[in-house]
Formats: sequence, structure tokens, C-alpha cells
Amino acid sequence: MQDSDAESQRNETSSPSSRLRRVCSRVLTAGALVLIFAALIMPNVVGRLARPGTYVRLPIEGFLAIGVVLLLRGRWKRIGAGAFGAGLGLLTVEKAVDMGFNKVLSRPFDLVLDWELLDDAYSFVRDSAGQAAALGTVAGIVVLIVTVLVLMTRAALRVAKVAERHRTVSARTSVAGIAVWVVLLVLGVQIFEPIPVASRASVMYAWDRVVAVQAGLQDEENFAREVTVDAFAATPPDQLLTALRGKDLFVTFVESYGRSAIEDPVLAPGTVKVLDEGGAELAKAGYAAKSGWLTSPTAGGGSWLAHATLLSGLWINNQQRYRNLTASERLTLTSLSKRAGYDTISVMPGAKYAWPEGAFYGYNRVYDSRNTGYVGPKFGWSPQPDQYTLSWFQKNVHGPAHAPLFVEMPLVSSHTPWAPIPNFIDWDDVGDGAVYEQIKKDGKRSGSIWKDPAKIKREYSRSIQYTLTTLISYLEKFGDENTVMVFLGDHQPAPIVVGDGASRDVPITVVAKDKAVLDRVAGWNWTDGLKPAPDAPVWRMDQFRDKFLTAYGPGAGVAGRALSAPRR
Repeated sequence: MQDSDAESQRNETSSPSSRLRRVCSRVLTAGALVLIFAALIMPNVVGRLARPGTYVRLPIEGFLAIGVVLLLRGRWKRIGAGAFGAGLGLLTVEKAVDMGFNKVLSRPFDLVLDWELLDDAYSFVRDSAGQAAALGTVAGIVVLIVTVLVLMTRAALRVAKVAERHRTVSARTSVAGIAVWVVLLVLGVQIFEPIPVASRASVMYAWDRVVAVQAGLQDEENFAREVTVDAFAATPPDQLLTALRGKDLFVTFVESYGRSAIEDPVLAPGTVKVLDEGGAELAKAGYAAKSGWLTSPTAGGGSWLAHATLLSGLWINNQQRYRNLTASERLTLTSLSKRAGYDTISVMPGAKYAWPEGAFYGYNRVYDSRNTGYVGPKFGWSPQPDQYTLSWFQKNVHGPAHAPLFVEMPLVSSHTPWAPIPNFIDWDDVGDGAVYEQIKKDGKRSGSIWKDPAKIKREYSRSIQYTLTTLISYLEKFGDENTVMVFLGDHQPAPIVVGDGASRDVPITVVAKDKAVLDRVAGWNWTDGLKPAPDAPVWRMDQFRDKFLTAYGPGAGVAGRALSAPRR
């Protein structure tokens, strides 16, 4: 009878369905191990995925986790395994988010400060591709996050269950793995340099995130002290910008106009041609120019951080600093110009909603895409072409009789996705913008260029050329003896254009017809013309405000004409 039962058992375990279950179980276990291994060695930078050394690694966290789980008893074993899996899932999600941030903004995601940027990212997708695409993207991301968390948790629970069934083998594997890891670490073994085989990437990554959170909290205290230190806070109004009395002062940002646009072999030829030819045309019209470099606090995006840095004279490299700045009483280049008697204006063609921060900066008026009369189509993210913005401004603000102006104008036609790009047209044809309907129809679509990195680079360069051409033509046609323009980039474009590791430098140029204006900055040793030399001085962007105010203050020369009288 016993022989019969044993035979029945053997037949049952050797049946096709039983063998299939065993095979499936082993496959699932192997899949769980591979999933955990992949999560443990996963980098947070896209470029590292192509390095062979990324995959030839021995992660210490896996061996330690097995040992800890084996020490736990009862339900704590399952709780511990589930917590490990869920935590590893969260780290995997954050690494993936880091990949996106590193690819777009050249930095990882900040767990304390960057949540607001997710809303900006949603708005960008909605404005560029439509509401349906934005909602679909959000839904896809949510599903992906939930899937990663569920799969990683289940994988950890499965491995823990198998380890418990084979306690002796699992314990020996854990101890041997830790011992081998220690030897590899001590010897510094690297099969594919410079990546060590002994990996502690996930532990170090989690620790770095904790340190980053602590640093973010500490930075708020540091900034509260920095914002109170202002060399010009007590300067009397009649001692501010005395060398620019009677001038119209423009501070014009060119979106994504970075150093690479001038120096990268692929991007530079078209930009350099526009600058060289445009500089020659401006010289014929009586202008002179000097150019240098500024280091931006941001890259790939976050233009408002660069604007705030330049105008406030403080290093605004994250959203927390920006919020605290705009809630402070810090004087900006705008508010100081207002004290000096300028009519302060912001022209923001990229703004589609109310901008309460305008009151902090000190603008008398803010013009944006809602009140500049444009009836034409959007161009990618940009609500209206830069040439239209300047044309409207000339007709409605700069052209009529006016008191001396301080104008901040962030131009946006070179904003990603760089398709379609408007064409530069005759100023008389700009009108109310209806002419751009056909221009947009004839332009490229973003979907047609974002499949090919070479096309992205070409269209980015074309967008910079368009805005620079527009600016130069505006100065040539509408500028006068009292026009002083500072134009600069806000930041470098995304790494997909300039590559990983590109500098954060942007060009800056001062243009004027009045020779005395340029004489005031001779000591800066900037390059003559619209294109800064490679060895031209490089300043941090937050240094510009004080250097500019000093150069054009009474200590640097004799004051010019009074500001009070309107002129044509």
C-alpha cells in the first residue's frame, strides 16, 4: 500500500502539469532576481546605461537584504521583504525621474524643491501637444509608477519566500557574496573603468538623497541671510544709473541662447554668421558693442531662475530661493531703475496668466500674450513670434513719446521644442500677426524633428538665429542715440542639444550708439562686437547687477541728462 502511494506521488510530481509549474516557478524566481539586480545597479543618468561597466557589478544591498530577511521571524519576514521591495521601487522611480531631469535640466530631481516643476512640465506638454496628450502622459506615468512599485514588492516577497525554503543555501550565498564584495572593494577591481565591480550604488544614492534634503533645508536659512546684504539698498535715487540718464535701457533675454550656440562646431556656424554680419550692419548704423560670458544658475529650463538671478544680484538656482526672493524686500535692477526715475516695463510674450511677482520686481506695467493684440497662431510653446512682440512694442510703447524706459523682455521663439520656427519678415508685414498662419503651415512639426538628434540641433540653431536676427534688425531700424540694449541668454539648452557636461555659460552683449556708454565698461575687458571671444571674462550671473550699477553710477564718470522729460 505504501509502495502504491509513493508511486502515485512520483507520478504526480512528474506529470506534465507539475513540471510546467516548476518551470514557471523557477522562471518567475529568476525574473524576480533579475528585476531586483537591475534596480540595484540602475544609474540615474541616461548616458551610463550604455556603459558595459554598469552591468558588471556586484550589489552589496542584495546580499545584505537576504541575510536580514533570514534573521526575521513570522510575519516580520514578509513585512521586511515587502518594505525592501517597496523602498527599492521608490528608488527606481526616483532614478528614472533623475534621468529625465538630468537630460533636460542637467541636474537630478530635488525631493524638497522641485515638485512645482512637475506642474510646469504638465503645462509645457499641454501647450506644446494639447490637453489630450498631457492627460495621456500623466496617466501613463501614474500607471508606470504603480507597476514598478507592485512588481518590485512582489519580486522581493518571492525571493524572500524562496530563501526561506532554502535557508542553508541562502545563508551561505549571503555570507559568501558579502565576503567576495569586501575583497573586490578592498582591491578596487574595475573590469570596465572607471566603474568598480563592488557596487553600493543604491545605498549611496539613498544617502545622497537624504543629504540633499538636509542641504535644501539648510539653504533656506543661508538665503535668508544673503538677501539682506545689498550694497545698493541705501543708495539715494540721484546716485543710481547716473551715466544712463535720458537713455532707454533694455534687458533682453534670448531663450536657450547658450555658449554652445557660439562654440559648438555643429551649432555655431549659423549663429556666428548672424552675429558677424549683424555686427557689421549695426556698426554701419553707428552702434558699438561689447560681449562677455555669464554663468547661469540653471540649464535646459528654469528661465525665471536666471531672470531673478540677473535682476536681484543673488544666486537663484532653485524654486525655494525664488519663492523666498519674491517674498522679500530685495531691490532688483528693475526697482532700482524705478527709483532712479525710469518707467519700468516688462514685456513677457511667453506669459499666459497673471504674474504677481511683477510687483516684487518693481514694474509699472506688464505686457504679456494676453494684452499685446496677437491674432496669429502659436509656434510650438511660444504664444507669439519674437518679431511680433518687438513690432507691437515699437508701435505701442517705444515709438510714441515716452519718458526713459527700463524694459525687461524675455524673448521665447527659441524655446523648446524648436518647431515650428517663424520666419523673419519685413517689419511692415507683421501687422496683427495674421500673416503667421501661412508661415506656421509651411513650418516643420515638432514630431518630425524630435525623432532625430541631428534635426533637433539644426532647428535649435535656427531658432537662435531667428531671434538674434530679429533683435539686430530691431536695433538697426528702431534704435536711436538713447537706446542701450543688454541682451543675453538665460541658460544653455537641454543636453540633447549640447551633450552631457556642457558649461552653464551664456553670452551677454551691451549695445549702444553713444560711445560713452561703452567707455564705461572698458574695464570689464569684454570683447568688441556681438560675439564674445572664447577667453572673454566669465562672471557668475548674480555678479552682473552690482557691476552694472557700479559702472553706470556717479563714481565711474559724469552724469548725463535728466530723466524727467518725455521724448520721441
